[in-house]
Amino acid sequence: MPEPMTPVTFPSTFLWGASTSAYQIEGAVREGGRTPSIWDTFSHTPGKTVDGDHGDIAVDHYRRYPEDVALMAELGLDAYRFSISWSRVQPTGRGPAVQVGLDFYRRLADELLSKGIKPAVTLYHWDLPQELEDAGGWPERDTAYRFAEYAQLVGEALGDRVEHWMTLNEPWCTAFLGYASGVHAPGRTDPEASLKAAHHLNLAHGLGTSALRSVMPARNSIAVSLNSSTVRTVSQDPADLAAARKIDDLANGVFHGPMLHGTYPESLLKATEEITDWSCVAEGDLVLINQPLDALGLNYYTPALVSAADAAAGGSRADGHGASAYSPWPGADDVMFHQPPGEQTQMGWSIDATGLHDLLMRYTREAPGLPLYITENGAAYDDKPDPDGRVHDPERIAYLHGHLSAVRRAISDGADVRGYYQWSLMDNFEWSYGYEKRFGMVYVDYATLERTPKSSARWYSEVARTGTLPPVEGV
Repeated sequence: MPEPMTPVTFPSTFLWGASTSAYQIEGAVREGGRTPSIWDTFSHTPGKTVDGDHGDIAVDHYRRYPEDVALMAELGLDAYRFSISWSRVQPTGRGPAVQVGLDFYRRLADELLSKGIKPAVTLYHWDLPQELEDAGGWPERDTAYRFAEYAQLVGEALGDRVEHWMTLNEPWCTAFLGYASGVHAPGRTDPEASLKAAHHLNLAHGLGTSALRSVMPARNSIAVSLNSSTVRTVSQDPADLAAARKIDDLANGVFHGPMLHGTYPESLLKATEEITDWSCVAEGDLVLINQPLDALGLNYYTPALVSAADAAAGGSRADGHGASAYSPWPGADDVMFHQPPGEQTQMGWSIDATGLHDLLMRYTREAPGLPLYITENGAAYDDKPDPDGRVHDPERIAYLHGHLSAVRRAISDGADVRGYYQWSLMDNFEWSYGYEKRFGMVYVDYATLERTPKSSARWYSEVARTGTLPPVEGV
């Protein structure tokens, strides 16, 4: 259904924020004893990123964070979600913390608090220390225990300053783009390893949650950010519905099953039994994973549209997750992905805010009583300054208006949504796409690193100030 184009009002307590991640913005990859992560290695491997781009400098947030925090304050943001570089605070992923690395995040949190902005920490946003990958990475059980040790170190250091915590960001991407299709670091293409990685990420979440709770004030909130997918079918044919079930299990159930309910979907285990016997799930693991959460973060960009396909021919890989001869959907070679109709962002992702409404209502049913946050939502467009140096991005404003209207409609329908973090605060290193795709509300000139708020930033600032969505026509 079309989203309303008249002003929409949010609750006065609703949290307005923006998100980033460490490797995408910090730079300073050799400062203070930081050792390489898998994304340092991957991005410096020829052919892995557009134009060979990497995050060595990124947008230099490590040095420019006071300027960036001042910009957030100018825009009137309530909260800022950032991730910790594991290699910066625990080089090699083992041993004691390096205080100079922790001090950077202490300074960042203090700067935010001094401007009245709530810091929100994500412990893991895809940048595993390379030494842990060399030891086997996420397909190895020990990595989950290393993560718990790291979580405790960071919790001890920042728990007095930061109240909002997320263990993992989009573990689906880590497991299946990193270990199955190979389009993300570390670039492996092993379906069995990807499923083992998924389990050990779940285990890391559970162990990390317990570790945080053991060292932080009880007032602190612990969550996880999942890029759960709204999966739709081209028809109600039983074969198409079965195809959707497979993708829903791999996109959603593989993580929210253990985290929220303490079990993996039986249909997932059945569909992947020729790939793995799931012996990586040790006795007691599901109890360790199924820790009570204080909130759930959901990242949403676009829905998935699927149907059954001829298993011999293989399913189409038009799933929006990068070009690879290898699928990120183990056990689902008989599923075909279709391009949903309608307008698209520069990523080629369909713009459909109803998918966000549907996702919020699903988790309202899936986890009743659990507060929800949109921890990522946004769009990439080919933004360019005009001759006066201003950056107008009306397409992004329309995107945000539609998706925020969908959030408000979900609240009206009973969803307990407490806040929204736009992806992203500023243009940055967009993983394998390098610097080609711009998601930011703040434009970054990559030659000078000058920051320029786009018209969407000014629009979002008005939203944060008033809790009301101005009509798109007023932009």
